[in-house]
Amino acid sequence: MIFLLANIFQPLIDVAESVILFFHNTLGFGWGPAIVALTFATRLLILPLSIKQIRSMREMQAIQPEMKLIQEKYKQDRQRMQQELMKLYQEHGVNPFASCLPLVLQLPVFLSLFYLLRSSDFQMDVEAAPPEGWLFITSLIEKPVGSELIALLALFIGTQFAAGLVMASRLEGPQRAIMFILPLAIAPFIINYPAGLALYWIATNIWTLGQQFLVMRIAPPPPKRTVEEIEAAKPPPPPPRKRKRRR
Repeated sequence: MIFLLANIFQPLIDVAESVILFFHNTLGFGWGPAIVALTFATRLLILPLSIKQIRSMREMQAIQPEMKLIQEKYKQDRQRMQQELMKLYQEHGVNPFASCLPLVLQLPVFLSLFYLLRSSDFQMDVEAAPPEGWLFITSLIEKPVGSELIALLALFIGTQFAAGLVMASRLEGPQRAIMFILPLAIAPFIINYPAGLALYWIATNIWTLGQQFLVMRIAPPPPKRTVEEIEAAKPPPPPPRKRKRRR
């Protein structure tokens, strides 16, 4: 299974290797900064989707009171509730799962880096051009142990939950749960595989935090409308049609 996935991801593995080698060999970055640069380049590439995600999340926030009205009105009829919610999403051009798209697009890059860090050719490149580590990390191509592992886990969990809290404050339902379940899914990779993987995910969490704070500073979200404001904004119902008298 591992070899099959490696073959599927080989084109992306080659791209990830070329990008890291460009930053290392051409621009003179260390191996750690080169992985961080790969992370930021990936996030920059999907920035248009991230902006679309932020807009979708804001629109979801804006229609929360209307969603709650629908959920309350049709709580006994889940099928009708889903139909009305989908109609509301279409009216406002909202995709409730758009918030997960940037995350989904990062996973292939993460898996490509996973295979790259374990490949003998790349490991030989790193060993031939020391240092293999960066900051407190002894080696980016080796599994972290001891205090190094504890520090990486603390940084990963801390930055992931901070990014999750910023994102989750604008999410509801399954999307909100994903933001807090994700650390449990990624943690085994940090514990059992090369330290470069932890560095990649910590860097992407830091990017997410910086991106959210920048967006909030430049373009703060509009205030939420109350249920009363929504009801007041609705057009009045048309007057009843008069029945014609039969002669």
